[in-house]
Amino acid sequence: MTVDADGSMTVAVDGTPFLPAPFAPAWVRGSFAMILDQLTTQHPTPLRVEVREADGSTFTDIITPTKSRRPATEPEPEPGAHAPSPAPAPPELVVLHGDGFAPGEDVAIAIIIAHSDAAPDGTARGLLTPAQLAVSPTREVILLGRISGTPTIGHPA
Repeated sequence: MTVDADGSMTVAVDGTPFLPAPFAPAWVRGSFAMILDQLTTQHPTPLRVEVREADGSTFTDIITPTKSRRPATEPEPEPGAHAPSPAPAPPELVVLHGDGFAPGEDVAIAIIIAHSDAAPDGTARGLLTPAQLAVSPTREVILLGRISGTPTIGHPA
């Protein structure tokens, strides 16, 4: 990983460029953990990570991927013992299909919990309680103009 003075990064794995997903933002210093997560998922062996900073300093470390946990085999119940209850069924999923997206485009999925009106100058704000924001695993909020189609995606302060 090479970090430029502006915080942008280039990443190579065994000399081959490792790029962000199509249509995703370029790598930046804040992408470090996400990059390591992706690489440790793709490579089950320890990784030698070398970071070259813009000032010429270098940091090297070995990252060992965590072992995926496999469910332990259940021991046979003893005679006369009650059999364990079956695992709960996975939750039922609902699907929303859409079209008109660019191939490979990242498409956000948002559940609408409230509406807001745009001000006379065309600005809008979304007000959420901390509890409402806490249920979002990404902590992202999307404002999407229902007439203009204008999207605003961000992380509320």
